Amino acid sequence: MSVTFSADFDGGNIEVLGGEGGQWDLAIRPDNGSHYYQWFYFRVDGAAGLDLTLRITNAGGSAYPGGWENYRARVSSDNADWLCTDTSYDNGVLTIRHKPAGDTIWFAYFAPFDSQRHRAFVEKTKTLPGMAHRVLGQTLDGRDLDLFTLGNGAAKVWLYARQHPGETMAEWWMEGAVAFLTGDDTAAAALREAATFYIVPNMNPDGSARGHLRTNAAGVDLNREWAGPTLERSPEILSVLQAMTETGVDFAIDVHGDEAIPHVFMAGFEGTPSWNEARGALYQAYLDRLLAHTPDFQTKFGYDIPAPGAANLAISTNAVAERFKAIAMTLEMPFKDHDDAPEPVRAWSIERSRALGETCLRALADIVDRL
Repeated sequence: MSVTFSADFDGGNIEVLGGEGGQWDLAIRPDNGSHYYQWFYFRVDGAAGLDLTLRITNAGGSAYPGGWENYRARVSSDNADWLCTDTSYDNGVLTIRHKPAGDTIWFAYFAPFDSQRHRAFVEKTKTLPGMAHRVLGQTLDGRDLDLFTLGNGAAKVWLYARQHPGETMAEWWMEGAVAFLTGDDTAAAALREAATFYIVPNMNPDGSARGHLRTNAAGVDLNREWAGPTLERSPEILSVLQAMTETGVDFAIDVHGDEAIPHVFMAGFEGTPSWNEARGALYQAYLDRLLAHTPDFQTKFGYDIPAPGAANLAISTNAVAERFKAIAMTLEMPFKDHDDAPEPVRAWSIERSRALGETCLRALADIVDRL
């Protein structure tokens, strides 16, 4: 049986340049209409017992080549349980080595969260007690942009994920967050009483289905559209901003993944013109509670903080904080591992992403009465 490759499925991304036996050269396909690429997801058939050496030859030109250092690709024999495998990066080439036990093996940049799972998640969430659902609008490819509402408290809390579709850990986080919020835990009950939650589990379903790293169907980075979204370029942001204007926003988490930094961290709104000590103190109080709840978070490593008044207001966290005078933040999870609490077999994973979704809300329960 000869070795074959396939990425002709939802979220798939790879091109075969050539090879034979277990030695193959591959390339990642850029996002449509964009120079961005880094996400890969493909299946190999007919490889049982072969020592596969897969060379992604264009890795050096990817969006974040620093993301390949000390990175380990994910593999799965069933497209469900994902483990790390031997991976190295040298001279612009990412080399993945693996010996599959069975004929079929899946490779991905991170554990995928495809459109079928997204729709199943949406349909299940619609049935949960107390959960309301509406479609905010359609994407450029005609997909639904789903919004869920839960709770009846005064504080307006927005949670949204996957502006960058290749950052699939963000929707795994959403699964954990929603499961906790709708459960019987006393902290969840207190949150539903104190706040109303507005949840968008996937801001970019088109890019997710197309196998994009960072952009929507038009090749637009949605997290640079918040200053002036349009129907032609970024209807996803336009729809969410309109809904936020209807509800107001007191607290917001925009959930992401970071290619290069091997840590879980937050990026806040410090550089916005309306930043003040009172809002800064409440943001810090939330970070302190998150630190207290889990070792899967830290505050030493992260992005540089912009100078006062110098924040980019086209980015979601800054735009929401400024427009609504909210406590807003961007949560970043790693594609590599959380080096403060490393896990050698799975690195950062589905399970840890889900758990962090719960933990972020437990930390919010500690300060929600201050919003």
